Amino acid sequence: MGGQVPVDEGSTLREVSEKDRDAAGFLRGGGELAALIAAFDWSSTPLGPISAWPRSLKTATSILVHSPLPIVMLWGEDGVMIYNDAYSVFAGKRHPALLGSKVREGWREVADFNDNVLKVVLGGGTLAYRDQELTLDRHGVPEQVWMNLDYSPVFGDDDQPQGVIAIVVETTERVLAERRIAAEQERQRRQFEQAPGFIIIMNGPDHVVEFVNDTHRRMFGSRDWVGKTLREAFPTLADQRVFELLQQVYRTGEPHREENAEVRYRRSADAPEETGYLTLVYAPLFDENGAVRGVFCEGFDVTQTYRAQAALRQLNAELERRVLERSQARGVTWQVSPDLLGALNPEGYFLTSNPAWKTMLGWSEEEVASMSIWELLHPDDLESTREGFALTQIGQPAIRFSNRYRCKDGGYRWISWVGIPENGLVYCSGRDINEEKAAEAELAAAQEALRQSQKMEAVGQLTGGIAHDFNNLLAAIAGSLELMGKRLAEGRLSGVERYLEVAESCTRRAAALTHRLLAFSRRQTLDPKPVDLNRLVAGMDDLIRRTVGPAIEVEVVGAGGLWLTRIDPSQLENALLNLVINARDAMPDGGRITIETANSWLDWRGAQERELPPGQYVALCVSDTGVGMPPEVVARAFDPFFTTKPLGQGTGLGLSMVHGFARQSGGHARIYSEVGHGTTMKLYFPRYTGEMGASEEPEHEIAGEAIPGETVLVIEDESAIRMLVADVLEAAGYRVLQAADGPSGLTILNAGERIDLLLPDVGLPGGLNGRQVADLARTTRPGLKVLFVTGYAENAAVGAGHLEPGMQVITKPFAMTTLGARVREIIHG
Repeated sequence: MGGQVPVDEGSTLREVSEKDRDAAGFLRGGGELAALIAAFDWSSTPLGPISAWPRSLKTATSILVHSPLPIVMLWGEDGVMIYNDAYSVFAGKRHPALLGSKVREGWREVADFNDNVLKVVLGGGTLAYRDQELTLDRHGVPEQVWMNLDYSPVFGDDDQPQGVIAIVVETTERVLAERRIAAEQERQRRQFEQAPGFIIIMNGPDHVVEFVNDTHRRMFGSRDWVGKTLREAFPTLADQRVFELLQQVYRTGEPHREENAEVRYRRSADAPEETGYLTLVYAPLFDENGAVRGVFCEGFDVTQTYRAQAALRQLNAELERRVLERSQARGVTWQVSPDLLGALNPEGYFLTSNPAWKTMLGWSEEEVASMSIWELLHPDDLESTREGFALTQIGQPAIRFSNRYRCKDGGYRWISWVGIPENGLVYCSGRDINEEKAAEAELAAAQEALRQSQKMEAVGQLTGGIAHDFNNLLAAIAGSLELMGKRLAEGRLSGVERYLEVAESCTRRAAALTHRLLAFSRRQTLDPKPVDLNRLVAGMDDLIRRTVGPAIEVEVVGAGGLWLTRIDPSQLENALLNLVINARDAMPDGGRITIETANSWLDWRGAQERELPPGQYVALCVSDTGVGMPPEVVARAFDPFFTTKPLGQGTGLGLSMVHGFARQSGGHARIYSEVGHGTTMKLYFPRYTGEMGASEEPEHEIAGEAIPGETVLVIEDESAIRMLVADVLEAAGYRVLQAADGPSGLTILNAGERIDLLLPDVGLPGGLNGRQVADLARTTRPGLKVLFVTGYAENAAVGAGHLEPGMQVITKPFAMTTLGARVREIIHG
């Protein structure tokens, strides 16, 4: 065996006799454990000395000590343990004491589990567990571990099961990693559910539906679509362009955007056909190898806006056409010019067009007049054309402005325009430069393919500054308590009040920050309310400053006499935090963020530039002094999954959701940016002329004394909190019953004792949470009053806030006097 193992006094190891050395020859080459097995005093165990071991035991031991897998053998009815080097690593600090011990004594914390293993396998059976969860004490503290376990019998010389071979492979890291991934995927699903627009995610070339959000289900009745191909789930789309566009995006890996797309659909097979107009964005989804695996589609219903604009155009078109035909000279030049000629109105319609439109693009004069330029333009040229068109509406001519127009056969041609504004119209001349552009394209480098991937989180990013401030608060609390304890131990009470005030102040600050952070995770649809933007921004001031960190200066400029707007305040908080985080990320070396509010009157022209109806709006601006964005990035900033951040640091969903929220709220989002000079994000929301709702001010809370005999059942798994709550209530005169989990609390409730109030924590161990305990209790005690205690946001605490009469919620942390007042209020309310 390569020498003898040293032996300490009192050890079960011994000097190896010549006889045992010869008997242990089957262990040669078996590693350190083979040497320990050979040196072990087996005569003190039911196995006896090695020289007396049966051949089957020696053979099994030889196999396991030479195996690289973690293997332990349990011999006999007592399960005496023999294992190899790999298992000794798994055993941690329990090795080498486990060697030669009975398995029940060696692993006391899982004795029942191992008793079952011995019973089944020594009976001739086998067992296999995958990702079996157990709690083991391998390093001085209990820890949860997951393992793959395979148990087989070892047959003795009499062909009967004499032992158990166990192969033990730990899978803890993999199990925890899979759970983290699942949690991230669930967070992303919740974000999609909260999106104001409808979202559908499809997988594979057949476009099998993976996900639809709540807005999509309400609009298209798509509750049973998941798992079906889009053709099966939505057959009424078969003769429309949707499938063609999906195939294009899936095939090319390029995103596509459609404005005012006409879609005919039925909410169910027997429902009447509806026609809607939608803004649609298709984006490819890529797998880990960069191949397209599916398509993400987000859209907004703009039917009402589209129809209102169409009605207005129809009303004015004929009159404008007649006036224009009389005023415009249709000479020989108009008829024979090879260039496109026409007069463009402020809505983007050519009221007149010359024959060159038919020659060059294939469109007749009537067809040109029936379509806006936004329907004819190439999708990639929409934003730049909007900017150029906006300049002509304020009197500036457009000179050599190039874009692509769709031909009747589906192709596109490059046109170079000259546009001169006069008398409310823009008189245009367009020259065909398709061949010039083709020549330029041959010399240009291949465009970099856009690779965008689906990511887990879109909103709610917070910086290390939050952890830093929490650590500061905890340090102040811990230090104050330590100094208070020292003074109390010394019998000195002077100055204790100062430390107590510090601890209480830090606790309140931590609670305020925690509640603010939890508010951002609420799951809810749009819930518009009258909002004062100045008050909302002021309420987020502390959170914003902690998020951006000390290297960035934050300036808030609130307008005096600011109008109200009616929007969802929680969604606006999300949007503002998202914009602030983007501004922070644009200033890696520090800088200044300015948050401004303003009243804004938009006349007809200004409203058209922002795609809004004329009227009064409230504006919220977030400006930074960062790196800025070039025009091509600005043009795509609102597209889903478009991001300029490094891989893994941005999802590309934040600005898309901000834009969608603004549009859903009747407003708009605009970007003003210049490379090297910073960016301004501006949100417009319609003015609300109603009254601001009365703010809810906390009432002054006074703890009241109990009436003799009044009983409160406290169910709380945290012993420290349970003790404090019980002491406060007993001091107020209440009789207090206590339970540490749901089942034990339910046992007390079923015992028939008087209970005036049930006070359960919402998150309880034991298989029953606080709401379940309360519901079960009310089956035998109708009308039992309940005060739930939770550390989560109230909407998420007890089933999205659906509380029955006689049920209330108090959120941790809370002042003990507040608890006493709430208990008395509920019991006597």
